[in-house]
Amino acid sequence: MRYAQGGGLTAERRAFRERLRLEAADRFAQGDENALIAHDLRVSVRSVQRWRNAWSAGGPRALASKGPASLPLLRDELFAVLETELDMGPVAHGWPDQTWTLSRIKTLIGRRFHKTYTIQGVAALLKRHGWTCQVPARRAVERDEAAVRLGEGDLAERGSTAAALDAWLVFEDEAGFSMTPPTHRTWARRGRTPIIRVRGRSRRRLSVAALACYKPGQPSRLIYRPSTDARPDGRKSFAWTDYRDLIQAAHQQLGGPIVLVWDNLNTHLTAGMRRYIADRDWLTVYQLPPYAPDLNPVEGIWSILRRTTTANRAFADPQDLINAVRQGLRRLQYRHDVLDGCLAGTGLIPAPP
Repeated sequence: MRYAQGGGLTAERRAFRERLRLEAADRFAQGDENALIAHDLRVSVRSVQRWRNAWSAGGPRALASKGPASLPLLRDELFAVLETELDMGPVAHGWPDQTWTLSRIKTLIGRRFHKTYTIQGVAALLKRHGWTCQVPARRAVERDEAAVRLGEGDLAERGSTAAALDAWLVFEDEAGFSMTPPTHRTWARRGRTPIIRVRGRSRRRLSVAALACYKPGQPSRLIYRPSTDARPDGRKSFAWTDYRDLIQAAHQQLGGPIVLVWDNLNTHLTAGMRRYIADRDWLTVYQLPPYAPDLNPVEGIWSILRRTTTANRAFADPQDLINAVRQGLRRLQYRHDVLDGCLAGTGLIPAPP
């Protein structure tokens, strides 16, 4: 058996290789040399020599495909059943966490289908059916998927409302950046763990509130306001008046009505903020479902900042942190394609009016 448990070429690759051999057979009949054929077909000279020997002994029939080297233990119908079991998650099958490993999938195949695979065979089986090993996205346990689906429908309706009113669809979110930056990846010698020097004593923190603004036919906009924890009033986060000033500044810059989408932060729900929203006919506000950050494109902006501007960086002082975050946000203000990509990552595309 050439490939363990049917892990060889797919049907498409077998057909492609057969076309190459038959094309080489036509070149053999024309008397072309092996090196020229190998160059034109982008294969090795050794392969062409092997094909010529087979062609000399049995003609073009000797170069036809003989089918798969072995039949897979799991047919396509059985693999569809395996996919259903995998979608249920490892916890449903008795494992303590939610990580699928090749060893666990091997055990699941043995339990469900009474068939034995090697670890390499499981990897080949999954890759052949379009599965890859990926970094998973995180979801809160408290998240209500039914409420999120309803929220997506309501958000689509808000997008239609924004288009009908010729308004800007604006998403808001806030994030904190500390003197200890997130750790990215770096190259190092094998067997030696790289060391990133960071500030260990400082607890100074920078809070940033940002608005991602979208409107069909207009370039995307990013409006932000930073705030340090050294505020005169002693607060370590934004007050409702800060959000009021940010929304007012956005209205002046955008020059049109706003449909604002944000989360259920308690500061967003204060009596002063509700009165401010009720008194502005150009402002419509929508609350995102709980535990649904994947519906907010501003979350993608924070992810970009943490993976680029602030990753693996030793800040000299709080002002250095502020300057770095400001610089990263200022660059993103001119990257309309990146802002559009953050919106596309949520699956929410505003419709033209």
